[in-house]
Amino acid sequence: MADAIIAREEDAPETGVRPLASALKAFALLDHLGRKRQAVRLATLSRELGVGRATIYQRLVTLIAAGWVEQTAAGDFRLTLRAARLAHAATEQAGLGARTLPVLEALSAETGEAASLTVLEDDAPCIVQRVEPRGVLRVEMRVGATMSLDGSASGRVLLAYLDRGHAQRLAPDLDPAILDAVREAGHSISSGQTMEGIRAAAVPVFGHDGSCAAALSLVAPVQRFAADGWIQPLRAAAESLRAIMEGRPR
Repeated sequence: MADAIIAREEDAPETGVRPLASALKAFALLDHLGRKRQAVRLATLSRELGVGRATIYQRLVTLIAAGWVEQTAAGDFRLTLRAARLAHAATEQAGLGARTLPVLEALSAETGEAASLTVLEDDAPCIVQRVEPRGVLRVEMRVGATMSLDGSASGRVLLAYLDRGHAQRLAPDLDPAILDAVREAGHSISSGQTMEGIRAAAVPVFGHDGSCAAALSLVAPVQRFAADGWIQPLRAAAESLRAIMEGRPR
């Protein structure tokens, strides 16, 4: 329900000033439109959000007047390109790496191991953010470094959530059953063959559309490898990262 997904009062800044309910309802509708891949009819929006057509239409008119929404010749509604401009501005002001740094710092502090955020870039897993623990033997890998697609924990996570045909083209020698197991478990363990003496565990970070946007991993020398103790902190951190990507309060 649209009114049910409005930001809760406790999520508002502690200034003593309450947010405008009407604005939050309009933003909730805008957020719903942002999850659609094509223009949507008024009746569909009313049904999906559980709000009357007249109310939804009034909010749409408000968003149209503000330049956020447009109506097609067929009468459907979709976002304007203003949303794309603001998305670009958001990444210019602080990129994904800067926004995710506090989450990785907290994960590294909790586990005592190196935490990395990896995305698929030019068909290779590329580290976009990394935090090293202090005072312990480190695994030297830097932001911008790439790793094995089929042998690394992050690479296997990124492959597992691709279209099956695409994954097979990128890693033709990797047994598809391994990727099936990653999806079923919700995490991956590195093969141990790409970096001698080093092991890693990784989980997917899902974007607003449900696709795997990145892989979050912990890596350590094999003598400190503790997958059983890492998976839950990794999943909690991945959910915090998803909230950042969706613009939700954490």
